[in-house]
Amino acid sequence: MAAQRIFAMPFADVYPLYVAKVERKGRSKEDVDTVTRWLTGYDQDELERAVDARVDVETFFAEAPQLNPNASLITGVICGVRVEEIDDPLMQKIRYLDKLVDEVARGKKMSSILRGDDVAVPDGGRS
Repeated sequence: MAAQRIFAMPFADVYPLYVAKVERKGRSKEDVDTVTRWLTGYDQDELERAVDARVDVETFFAEAPQLNPNASLITGVICGVRVEEIDDPLMQKIRYLDKLVDEVARGKKMSSILRGDDVAVPDGGRS
């Protein structure tokens, strides 16, 4: 089961792939951190601890302080599947993050990516 392998994968193995993807497109690690914190409710220290502790993806999302209430506004296709139609709650959260990272890489404005939330954007972020 591919989904189960993804759930057991250390988030620390996925995270650098997100960073590399956005950096190839001229964005930054801070942009990945911003969208990850927005979605999960982690603060920067908690996010870094989760990466350093090599928690698996399932634990990363299970221990997230609070999924952003506007996460349901994330729509569109990722890996050929509409994110809003994914039945498995954990897989949907993973795909939400994938979609946000894709939007960062495509150069969308951070205010659009964060679904209009008024979030402090780190220096260098595009608002």
